[in-house]
Amino acid sequence: MPMQNNPVKQGGKRFSMHTVLALAFLLFTVITSGLLLTEVIFLEKFYHYFKIQEAKQVASQLLQAYGEENFKEEMDKIAFRNQICISVIDGRNYILYQSDVMGNRCLLHGWHNYIFAIQQEIKKSETGMICMNVFDEQINMETLVLGSVIGDVQNPDGYMLFNTALEPVGTTVQLLKYLLFMIAILLLIVGIIIALTVSKWLSVPIIRITESAKHMAHGNYDTEFQGGSYQEVNDLARTLTYAEREISKVDTMQRDLIANVSHDLRTPLTMLKAYAEMIRDLSGDNPVKRNAHLQVIIEETDRLTLLVSDILDLSRLENGKQKLELTEFNVTEWLTEICSRYKGVSEQMGYHLTFTPDEEKQVICDSGKMERVVCNLIHNAINYTGEDKQVFVRQVNTENGVRIEVRDTGAGIEEDKINKIFDKYYRSENHKREVVGTGLGLSIVKAILKMHNFPYGVKSKLGEGSIFWFEIQELSQNYHKNNMHSSQR
Repeated sequence: MPMQNNPVKQGGKRFSMHTVLALAFLLFTVITSGLLLTEVIFLEKFYHYFKIQEAKQVASQLLQAYGEENFKEEMDKIAFRNQICISVIDGRNYILYQSDVMGNRCLLHGWHNYIFAIQQEIKKSETGMICMNVFDEQINMETLVLGSVIGDVQNPDGYMLFNTALEPVGTTVQLLKYLLFMIAILLLIVGIIIALTVSKWLSVPIIRITESAKHMAHGNYDTEFQGGSYQEVNDLARTLTYAEREISKVDTMQRDLIANVSHDLRTPLTMLKAYAEMIRDLSGDNPVKRNAHLQVIIEETDRLTLLVSDILDLSRLENGKQKLELTEFNVTEWLTEICSRYKGVSEQMGYHLTFTPDEEKQVICDSGKMERVVCNLIHNAINYTGEDKQVFVRQVNTENGVRIEVRDTGAGIEEDKINKIFDKYYRSENHKREVVGTGLGLSIVKAILKMHNFPYGVKSKLGEGSIFWFEIQELSQNYHKNNMHSSQR
């Protein structure tokens, strides 16, 4: 199946971040400008509405206060405060109270004496109250007239009349309209400029990071991710830079893994083919030679099997498919039994394995997997120990558990290479004999110890050898209880 250039589903055409931000700011500006223009258009109507409501409220207050001892004083205060002329007449059209704030220039106190006409309009009203706009020719402006009966609508005790100018603010309203209109236009222009500037300021770093990410996606791991003028983009750039370095490491390790596996597979496969051909062409009828050649094929097959097994085991350990089966056991007896297995190696190849125990102690871990850790470290020490062929295993009890050390007397490891020692297929060059193994032993050690969350490391000094160590620490009660139950099931 051919590889797709872009595995990410696009989901149709989308707007850029720059466009979305610009449209968002523009929409906000248009809405704000529209509200201002609406206020400009309806400002006069708003003023009239609130003036009518104010007059009705004044009328309600005076009707409630009518008949009280200080009514005249209260009426004068209200008239002056609200700039409303007020007249109170009885049923025979005699003026009982009046407040003139316009100097005989209103409809109630002026030369045309509009009181009778207002009274007739009130009588025609079913509610006993009128409210209307009347143009006052004397002052040449629109005025508001409000009238209400006092007492019963059918048989009123009198009438309360109000008159106030609506146009004294006309010039102010026009000025406000002009100013608000200019503000709305200016706000729209400034909003457009801000929208384009801010959207560009916000989106350009993202666009730049996206372009860098595209370069990284094509395998260029030297791409520089530059931040922007705000914290989130800087954090994103730093995270992508870190991810780039990690991906670069993984890519390098993958290439090394493929190269090393290919090399390790090629040699035994070549040997298998060569000896198979030799059996076919040369030693097929010679039992001695045939058996020797077959033995080489068996050994190379075992080597291939071991390599494939280590690769599969490491893969399962790293992807979490293998689970821990925790058991409690005596670590001293456990280490003694492991070290005793190397007696044959000591006798046959001249190696000397020395185990130094501490006091007996119980530990909890996956004994099977931890046994592989110890064996891999011993095999590594055998491969790299000095000419004296000495390997030392030591148990050191600690407050939190047990520290296990495996020491060799080899050439040691350079300081700048210690961090690579647990990488897949990494082999130190400081050895004088053929190294036996797949190159995955320490990687398996690392994976198993990380599963247990146990600390580990290596100390080395050139010319004196290396000490590989790890600690079997006490696991939390809840952790090992759950795992103990699962292993018992």
